[in-house]
Amino acid sequence: MMQEWRLTDAKNRFTELVNQALSSGPQTIRRRNDWVVLLSKDDYERLSGKKPGFKDALLNPPHSLAEIDVARDPSAMREFE
Repeated sequence: MMQEWRLTDAKNRFTELVNQALSSGPQTIRRRNDWVVLLSKDDYERLSGKKPGFKDALLNPPHSLAEIDVARDPSAMREFE
């Protein structure tokens, strides 16, 4: 649930504001007629469509590497001339 915060309250209760953004979703902060939104990195990446790069994919594979069969094929090598 998105909660509205006045800027002074957001400054005074910043830790609570961050915790709410992480647990409940984006939080709006108002300064007079200006508005900003605080959201978690995961929410930002989901909304912006950011995809992991090659390095991220290698460091954080989507599946367990233990599931991959890396056993060597015991069959004889092919013959060649």
